[in-house]
Amino acid sequence: MRSYLPLYRDALLLTLRIGWQGVLLALILGIVCAAILQMRVPVLRTIVVIYVELFRNTPLLVQLFFLYFALPKIGIRMTPEMCGTLGLGLIGGAYMSETFRSGLDSIAPIQEESAVSLGMSRSQAFRYVILPQAVSSSVPGLVANVIFLLKETSVFSTISLMDLMFTAKDLIGMYAKTLECLTLLVIFYLIMLLPVSILGSVLERRMRYAEFGD
Repeated sequence: MRSYLPLYRDALLLTLRIGWQGVLLALILGIVCAAILQMRVPVLRTIVVIYVELFRNTPLLVQLFFLYFALPKIGIRMTPEMCGTLGLGLIGGAYMSETFRSGLDSIAPIQEESAVSLGMSRSQAFRYVILPQAVSSSVPGLVANVIFLLKETSVFSTISLMDLMFTAKDLIGMYAKTLECLTLLVIFYLIMLLPVSILGSVLERRMRYAEFGD
């Protein structure tokens, strides 16, 4: 098992890089889509609703296959890393948008009206008053989505990315050391996900304390 550690370390670094790139893209898409859903522009709302329903109701594996194997048929080619980042970001953006939307819906309309009455524009009210409160109330859902997305990186092996799952399967195929390889796989996924889970719990408690004072 000690001899496999460098391979798992390199696979972990690759998985983390692509995973967090996808999470960042998902957060940006989620905020943008949630903001559009709050707007009164039917065409944009319809586009966002179609996007959210499409990506929430199809598996990431199918989406990756479409991006990596189908799009080259029409001349659109991506590296496996680009494909992994984009696929994770697109499915994550659909889930993040619903999380942010529920957070925005929890903010009373009087908040925006009060900010506008104090001289802010509606965009400033959204950026400085509404959005921070929505993000605060969305923390539990955001943490759950981040963990979900990082776990979904396990399907990247299907598009030839040397992630943790690919490394484990490759070593099992070469040396038939199933127990050793899968044990290391579990350990490295825990190394990747446990800090996120612990940090999310701490952040959630602090947010709750700041809001309720207990």
